Amino acid sequence: MELIKKNIHMNKIKCRSSLQLTLDDDFNVPDVKPDIYKIIKEQGDIKITDVKMLNGKLMVKGSLCFNMLYLSEENGRPIHNISGEVPFDEVIQLDDACVGDEAIVTWELEDLSMGLINSRKISVRSILRLTVIVEELYDEATAISIEGDDDVQFLTKNITVTDVAVDKKDTYRIKDQIHLPSNKSNISQNLYNEVELRNPEVRLQDNKFMVKGEIVVFVIYASEDEENPVEYLETELPFSASIDCNGCTEDMIDNIGFSIANKNLEIMPDVDGEERIIDLEVVLEMDIKIYEEEELEMLHDVYSPSKELTPIRKDAHYENLLVRNNSKVRVNDRIKVTNNQPGILQICHASGEVKMDEINLVDNGLEVNGVLEVQILYICADDNRPLNVLKGLIPFTQVIDVKDIKPSSIYQVKSGLEQLSVMMLDSEEIEVKSGIGLNTIVFDVLQEPIITDIEVSGLDYEMFQSMPSVVGYIVKGNDTLWDVAKKYYTTIDKIKELNGLEGDHIKLGDKLLIMKKVDKLI
Repeated sequence: MELIKKNIHMNKIKCRSSLQLTLDDDFNVPDVKPDIYKIIKEQGDIKITDVKMLNGKLMVKGSLCFNMLYLSEENGRPIHNISGEVPFDEVIQLDDACVGDEAIVTWELEDLSMGLINSRKISVRSILRLTVIVEELYDEATAISIEGDDDVQFLTKNITVTDVAVDKKDTYRIKDQIHLPSNKSNISQNLYNEVELRNPEVRLQDNKFMVKGEIVVFVIYASEDEENPVEYLETELPFSASIDCNGCTEDMIDNIGFSIANKNLEIMPDVDGEERIIDLEVVLEMDIKIYEEEELEMLHDVYSPSKELTPIRKDAHYENLLVRNNSKVRVNDRIKVTNNQPGILQICHASGEVKMDEINLVDNGLEVNGVLEVQILYICADDNRPLNVLKGLIPFTQVIDVKDIKPSSIYQVKSGLEQLSVMMLDSEEIEVKSGIGLNTIVFDVLQEPIITDIEVSGLDYEMFQSMPSVVGYIVKGNDTLWDVAKKYYTTIDKIKELNGLEGDHIKLGDKLLIMKKVDKLI
């Protein structure tokens, strides 16, 4: 007699830890740069250079890379930039169980501020949160049948489970060139740029998936034109790609996260030797998880008319997909210029970042609370102070419908800015409209007792001899043919044959003739 088992692949978080740290440093203005009159705009990015697992801890090395756009009091070109790095070397405590495992490190720049100490010195301060997750892919060996003994009777139970078909990381490079329109001047120096990924969409196919989206590029540059010393360019670059992914099929469920791991912009000459081409390379990092739903027929009970079988059980945990959707949130607000800011002449560029503050479990759903941080770069009427930034926070609340969600359910919500539009109402006010995507996946945790082994022993001969060979039985409320056959050491097929039953259904009050069945005793 042999238990036939099937492996159900599952992924669980083995341990998780996070660390919030403050990065703080001062920087002098390079000698080749003019004095700072006013800081316009800042941006920051985190680069992780080294991750090393030690005993019960993780060492993370990296740096905050920043770029700051500022105004000077020069008449020729009043806009300049300063860039630099703030290194960090931190140790994050982990559970001992995670020693030797591969850790996934993610980061979130919770705050970034740059202050003016004096005209030749700035302070850079940021709050960085590092999150470490160690995941484990494991197999739950589940008994589904028995072979090797025709006398053994077994009962199965069907449950719906979601197992992991693909779990891996991959990268994809996007290379493209942006040619300046004819009404733009040649590029002398790249002062500031933003590169954003928008609206990534995935469609699974057999052993691959298709992804498409847009890369939004915004560049401020110093031009060779004396009359227009600073110009800007904004464009969208659509892309599509086919990514190899062995093991996936078009009817599976995808949960693929995209992020920009690296970007590089270089200014190149065109065929006439003029600096009019922006060569762009973006590296997308993909966290690929693909799930498969299946009906699992698992072994639920077992007995034999000729011997005692005692199943050995343990509690096993499975996951069942409840919800996989992309909820849309529309936000709309107006942002006004404060008294100490110059009026708006023209909008150059708008950028936004979605930050989720908290996710709460509510009846049949998840309530997401967060803010959209908006920065709007605009042109002022003063030629000597041509640029300024307007900042605003727009709160939002969204309830994501998840029927039958429980406190034990596992959920993940990823936010993304899908659309952002701004409209100048007058010189003092801007209307902001935005679309936010909340990509949600929720699993129900199932706890099921499974049979891991079976102990075999001989029947109690005296007990068996005391049982009558033939019994008349009246069906009680919750009886099944399985229960009756097991109790009287016979089989379902034998009961059906003796009583002329065509199906397995019996009801309260039915009268059955039962004959015990023993071919041999051990």
